[in-house]
Amino acid sequence: MRSVEEIVSNKRFIYSETVVYSEDGFKGFMTVDNIVMTFIASWGCGWDHVSVAPTKGSKIPTWQMMCKVKDVFFKDDESVIQIHPPKDQYVNNLNNCLHLWRSNDKNMLLPPSFMVGLKRGQKILDVQREYEQYCRENGYKM
Repeated sequence: MRSVEEIVSNKRFIYSETVVYSEDGFKGFMTVDNIVMTFIASWGCGWDHVSVAPTKGSKIPTWQMMCKVKDVFFKDDESVIQIHPPKDQYVNNLNNCLHLWRSNDKNMLLPPSFMVGLKRGQKILDVQREYEQYCRENGYKM
């Protein structure tokens, strides 16, 4: 996660005098695509966390909006996830709120990119090679 100073100095932050700080995080307002959102950013127990929700209406942030939020709070080389836990672990205190999570464990499990799609400039043959190498190295059937 970026430093608090770096995050708050981002041009997306508004009402900087209303940012509220605590020992393990802070909250306030930011704009994404001209929509004012509340945010809560926290760290502790091995996780960095950011939640955002538009202040008006019931719209849910889009993928593109969440990418912009990620860019504000997290470094370019950090992976973050959105989690869909088992139903018995659901928590929903605000219907239009989404969360980003980053484990402080350096070995945070992510699927290989070839399972998601083509990276910019990548060809299908490149993906096929990555897939085959991954299967060989991890003992999976091709």
